[in-house]
Amino acid sequence: MIVRKRDGRSVGFNTERIRQAIGAACRSAAVDDPGLPCAVTEKVVARCRDMITVEEIQDIVESELMAYGQPGVAKAYILYRDKRTKARNSASDQIISDIIAAKKNDITRENANMNADTPAGMMMKIASERSKEHVYDYLLSDEARAYVFANKIHIHDLDYLPTRSLTCLQHPVDLVLQHGLQAGHGESRPAKRIETAGIMGCISLESVQNVMHGGQAIPAFDFYLAPYVRATYIEELKKLEEAVGTDLSAHYDTPVADYLHRPLDGMEGTQRYLQHAVNETVKRVHQSMEAFIHNLNTIHSRGGNQVVFSSINYGTDTSAEGRCIMRETLRSTYRGVGNGSTAIFPIQIMKIKHGVNKKPGDPNYDLFELACEVTAKRFFPNFLNLDAPFNRDDAWRADDPRRYEHEVATMGCRTRVYENRHQPKTSIARGNLSFTTINLPGLALEVMDEPDEAVRISRFMASLSEAIAVTGQQLYDRYKFQGTARAKQFPLLMGGMWTGSEQLGPDDEVGPVLKHGTLGVGFIGLAECLVALTGRHHGESDNAQRLGLQIISFMREQVGELSEKYDLNYSVLATPAEGLAGRFTKKDRAKYGLVRGVTDKDYYTNSNHVPVSYRCSADHKARIEAPYHEMTRGGHIFYVELDGDATHNVEAIKDIVKLIDKYDIGYASVNHNRNRCLNCGYEDAAPDLKICPECGSSEIDRLQRITGYLVGTTDRWNSGKLAELKDRVTHD
Repeated sequence: MIVRKRDGRSVGFNTERIRQAIGAACRSAAVDDPGLPCAVTEKVVARCRDMITVEEIQDIVESELMAYGQPGVAKAYILYRDKRTKARNSASDQIISDIIAAKKNDITRENANMNADTPAGMMMKIASERSKEHVYDYLLSDEARAYVFANKIHIHDLDYLPTRSLTCLQHPVDLVLQHGLQAGHGESRPAKRIETAGIMGCISLESVQNVMHGGQAIPAFDFYLAPYVRATYIEELKKLEEAVGTDLSAHYDTPVADYLHRPLDGMEGTQRYLQHAVNETVKRVHQSMEAFIHNLNTIHSRGGNQVVFSSINYGTDTSAEGRCIMRETLRSTYRGVGNGSTAIFPIQIMKIKHGVNKKPGDPNYDLFELACEVTAKRFFPNFLNLDAPFNRDDAWRADDPRRYEHEVATMGCRTRVYENRHQPKTSIARGNLSFTTINLPGLALEVMDEPDEAVRISRFMASLSEAIAVTGQQLYDRYKFQGTARAKQFPLLMGGMWTGSEQLGPDDEVGPVLKHGTLGVGFIGLAECLVALTGRHHGESDNAQRLGLQIISFMREQVGELSEKYDLNYSVLATPAEGLAGRFTKKDRAKYGLVRGVTDKDYYTNSNHVPVSYRCSADHKARIEAPYHEMTRGGHIFYVELDGDATHNVEAIKDIVKLIDKYDIGYASVNHNRNRCLNCGYEDAAPDLKICPECGSSEIDRLQRITGYLVGTTDRWNSGKLAELKDRVTHD
């Protein structure tokens, strides 16, 4: 007979283990009956069947001990069984005790965007730890589990696996704005003015966030909201008609050159009326964008312990209305939220394109300049290069009013969804299904004892190939499991927001439409991997760089084969590791010891980045990291650390965008330091401000980017990311 163990493994039936457990119970109950263990074991075996579980066997043992007339032994056996269960769960129980005690450790600080100290946060973390146990016991294959326990791969959002939820979505918000939405027990009519459009955009992001485990983005914020600027302008004209008794209907459809607030002095008649309508419209758009940003920094999702992980993409709408949306979003961002603090969300991404906003004379170049000013103070927007070869679409036309459908959009952290095996490529109404990361340094450490470098690299590549195959199968298994969810489990998401979901009935499985999502094969620690294999990383050695490109190119080739094998959208992801950066390292250090340049710090370098402590120019960093963007189409990011107060050096931001264009980098951000006194609002860029020079307060908010998003306090950072932050150097 075969027995199914708690961890999902199947093993042979072992009669002796039953007899020994009963014997231990007899000794514990002080029962001296030498024949009891064998007699009861014989009856137990007679009642067992093939593929019985361990728990079922134990239930039978208890039943037969009672039938044998030995309640004392049965009680001892129950206590023995309970003790064994507690021993198995002791590690998990300690974690939960730490959560309850609100201790600061790498479990409670796994996600800096989540406050694990609140009641809702505690509940979520406790549920997370118990959910992981269930996944390990019942939902992972033996091979995947072995690779996780061997520290070779990490399955992201493992705790969400039983829920069948997906990672992220690029929201087609135009559908919600045009047709209304139904969220929870309420519903709303279509939007008619800019205020309503902004609110409905927030509701869409929040509602879908509650049924997914990743981020939410709007792929064309400028295009989607532009019509409601015009509607608001017409509404202002109608107000004037009523107030002054004049007919302005002839101007309802007359183009507005630009929505700029101007003084009314010297204007008369119709000119004055039209400018007044523009001024009022601009005021309302600004307030709406201000409210949109404020709401996304205060509205909580996922049980009330986490603000919506949100992003907006914009940049290429050259209409006066679209420009108004961008201008007022940027102005509101620059001013800050509340008493002037930097908005953490939404992550803002400006799309950059030749002929649109890259050079003087382009219709939106003024907005690009404004964006650089805002980035210099508020970190956002980041910059997405639509001219990178892998981001281009031949179907894009400057005169196409729906050209945004042919533009790549990104989640602010870095996730990229664009190519699609089953339909023309687009980012809209699609997202990532799940992703799993391969520990490159861990695989390299396995072969470090090989003295011959060529053989060492060959063995590493063979091991990497196996890891990719296991990861591909694990992602496919999860995809099949996700596909068994019913559309009604994701009411707004599968009510037309996800590609093809409009064809599903409430009780239909979502599997048929999930094929439009992506499956990410991620990697971490290319720099440490190269040190383990060659002695140097790619930032300091041309030979290491050649090997780095060979490794990631090999990954892309192998992942492409996964796409062919499973007919799904597999892609390589430059993983945005947060808690994982330190977790992999700690386990590898315990296994391989302190290896210089590999395990001698508390984190592995994110994805393909040059180590944060390596001093080099921004140009050198861009030249080294750029080639990896073409190979990591599941997501990537390039960042530069600026020195000093960036608000006084806006040209430096522009220079970085020029680097993006020069080296065909897909997506980039700029890091710098920003301190803010929570008492009086004083701001500066001092590297280590402790006391406010204005009011003497020690309540200083130090704003930093942790992976792709901002965190207003490092108090929620885990030890690995804190160590990385300490090591960061600026790029000249």
